[in-house]
Amino acid sequence: MARGNGGIIGKTNQTSFGKCTVTSFTSSCSVTTQPGTRVVQALVVAGGGGGGGYCGGGGGGAGGYRCTEIIVSGNTSYCAVIGAGGSASTPFGNGNNGTVSSFSTISSTGGGGGGGGGGSIGNTGGSGGGGGHNFSGGSGTCGQGNSGGSGNVGPPLVGGGGGGSNSVGANGAAPLAGNGGSGTTNSISGSPVAYAGGGGGGSTTGGTAGSGGTGGGGAGKSGTGAATAGTANTGGGGGGGGSNPATTGAGGSGIVVVKELNKASGVWSLKSQKAAIQQGTWPKPAVQPFSADYLVVAGGAGGGSGSSGPGGGGGGGGAGGYRTSYCSPASSLTLSPGSYSVTIGAGGSGGPGPSNTSGSAGNPSVFSTITSTGGGGGGIYLGNVSGSSGGSGGGGGGSGSAGSGNTPPTNPPQGSSGGIGTSGSVFGGGGGGGASATGGNSSPSSGGSGGSGSANSISGSSVTYAGGGGGGGGNPAPGGTGGSGGGGAGGLGANPCTATNGTSGATNTGGGGGGAGNTHKGGGSGGSGIVVVRYPSAVAPAISVAPGTNTKTTAPNGDGVATFTVSGTLTVTEYP
Repeated sequence: MARGNGGIIGKTNQTSFGKCTVTSFTSSCSVTTQPGTRVVQALVVAGGGGGGGYCGGGGGGAGGYRCTEIIVSGNTSYCAVIGAGGSASTPFGNGNNGTVSSFSTISSTGGGGGGGGGGSIGNTGGSGGGGGHNFSGGSGTCGQGNSGGSGNVGPPLVGGGGGGSNSVGANGAAPLAGNGGSGTTNSISGSPVAYAGGGGGGSTTGGTAGSGGTGGGGAGKSGTGAATAGTANTGGGGGGGGSNPATTGAGGSGIVVVKELNKASGVWSLKSQKAAIQQGTWPKPAVQPFSADYLVVAGGAGGGSGSSGPGGGGGGGGAGGYRTSYCSPASSLTLSPGSYSVTIGAGGSGGPGPSNTSGSAGNPSVFSTITSTGGGGGGIYLGNVSGSSGGSGGGGGGSGSAGSGNTPPTNPPQGSSGGIGTSGSVFGGGGGGGASATGGNSSPSSGGSGGSGSANSISGSSVTYAGGGGGGGGNPAPGGTGGSGGGGAGGLGANPCTATNGTSGATNTGGGGGGAGNTHKGGGSGGSGIVVVRYPSAVAPAISVAPGTNTKTTAPNGDGVATFTVSGTLTVTEYP
C-alpha cells in the first residue's frame, strides 16, 4: 500500500516547528495542544481584589499566582478561564474579591477585597486584602499569595496594603498608608513580566497613600478622588479609597499563559529507531528549568553546663536557622539539570559537666544558594556568660544576656533570640530561641522555656522544626521545657546527687539542647538539621538523591519530595 512518507515504515513524529509555543489568554477560551505535546508549563493568575471604601480603605489583594508544569495529551482541547478583577467597593464597604482563573487541572483563587474605610478586616483570597483603618489584613492562600497589611487609626486614617504573590502587604502607620505587596516576575512569555502585585492602602486628607505593588497593583488615594485600579491581565489588586467623596480601585483581571514543551521531530524507520534505542540515542524530552520549594534547617546548639560548685543552671541552646520558601514570602529556587550538593548541619555539643563550659554552636545546613546558620550555644552561670548568637540565639547563664537570633540576618528571619538567665538565689538559665519565638527568661520557679519552632508541610504532612532548648534549673528548680520542634528540656536543678543533665535536641529537627541542672551536670547536645526539596510531579523521574539514606517520596497532591537527613547530592538528569 502506498504511504505518504515515501515508503518508510516507522514512527512519524511532528516537526519541531512550534516547539515551546507560547499562548497567552487574556479572555476565557480554549486551546488545542499540538499532537506531540505531552507537558506544558502553565502560568495561572486570578483576578485581583477591589480596594476598600473611603476613609482609609485597605488595598485589594492580588489574584492567586501559580506557575507549574502539568501533563497533557496531544491534539486535545483545554479550556482557559480568566478571572475578572473584583469591583470597587460601595462607600465604607469592603472591596469585592476577584474571581478564579484556571487551566486544565490548575486553578488560582481570586484576590481578597480590601477592608472598608468604615473599619473592616480585609477579605481572604489568593492574596489577602489590606485592612481598613485599625483592622487587620486578610489571609492569603498557601502557595498562591500572601496576607494583607493592617490599617491604622491615626489620625489621619490609613489602610493597609493588599498582599502580593511575592510579599505581604505593608501595615499602615499614620500618616503613611501601607504599600501593596510585590508581585512575581516570570519570563514564560519570552520576556520578564511582573504579575500579582497588591493594591496600596488609602488615606484621609493629610496622609500619604500607599503605592501599588510591582505586578499591576493599583495605588491608593489620599484625600478625595479616585484610587488607581489594578492593571488588566496582571491580577493586581485595586487601590484603597481616601476621603469622602472618593472612588476605590477595581482589581485587575487575571491571565493564563501556556508554554508547550518537549516536542520531538523527524521521521524514523523501525530499523533506525531500534538501533537508536539500543545505543541509548533515541530522542527524549529534555528537562526544562523548574521551580522547587525548599526547607533548610541548620543544626541546633548545645546547652550550657552546670557549675562545678554550688550555683546555677546552664542556658538552653538556640535552634538551628530555619529558612523555607514553602508557604512563605521567600521565593522558590529555579533548578536546572545538574548536581546540587546538600549539607546537613550537625548539632553542637553540650557543655560537659562539671566544666563551666558554654554549649557549642550548631553547624550550618546548605542547599543551592540557601544557607541556614547553626544555633548559638547556651551560656553558663559562673562568670554570667551570655548565650551566643546564631540562627536562633542561646539562653544566658546567671545574669548573662541572651544571644541574638537571625544572625547573620535573612528575610524572612531565620530565628529568634534566646532568653535571659537569673541572678539571685536560684540562678536558672535562659531558654534558647526558636524559629518562631524567643526563648523564655528564667524565674525563681524554673529555667526559661525554649522558644517555639515552626510547623511546615513541605513533606506532605505537618512537622514542627527548630525549637529552642530549655534553660537548666537552679537549686532547687526544674529546668525549662524544650520548645516545640525538637528542643531539649533543661536539667533539674538540685543537689549534686539528684540534679540532671540537659536533654539533647531531637535528630533532624535543628532543636537546641537543654541547659544543665545547676551542679556538676552537662548540657544536652543540639539536634542535627534537615533539608527538604519539593518539586513538580512532571520532573520527578529526573530527580535522584544520594546516598541511599536520603529519600524520595510523593506528596498528597502528586508533587515529588526529596528529604535529606545526611549530607549528600540532589541530581537533576537532563534526559531521564
